[in-house]
Amino acid sequence: MGAKKLRWFSVLTVLATFLAACSSINCPVQNTVATTFALLRADGTPDTLDTDTMWVWTQRHDGTDTLLLNALHGKKATSFSLPVSHTLPEDVLCILIADTTGQYWLDTMRIKKENIPHFESVDCNATYFHEIESASVTQKAFDSIVVNYTKVNYDVSHSHIYLYRKARP
Repeated sequence: MGAKKLRWFSVLTVLATFLAACSSINCPVQNTVATTFALLRADGTPDTLDTDTMWVWTQRHDGTDTLLLNALHGKKATSFSLPVSHTLPEDVLCILIADTTGQYWLDTMRIKKENIPHFESVDCNATYFHEIESASVTQKAFDSIVVNYTKVNYDVSHSHIYLYRKARP
């Protein structure tokens, strides 16, 4: 190969490498935005669903229900994470807890939030981060609800919401 051809080949190789680097997509692989809930007893110690079973669902835009958490039972789990609606100003979650004697408690939880558009790159889909403004529960299975950490994004290591379960006889 002549010196002139080698120079053009080198220039084209560098140019192709540069263009490939500029067009690579750096979108996050794990881009689920979720709220983490911690189950606590009245004294603030972690609670588990050793003998109880819990389901969580919500309503979609078309009016149908969707199950978000199916039968968390007999686990030593003291927390769980649920996805957040992208653009609704309030998420409404129905929580059903059943014990081994056949008793049921149905609570409705409301989480008001501000939706904040988040862009990684023009090549990536837009996501929404959230700022929790308030939370409430109907107090059938849970005594109270406390917002602990307001920023909801890709990081699920924080407990966003504390759910204090009612003591049962």
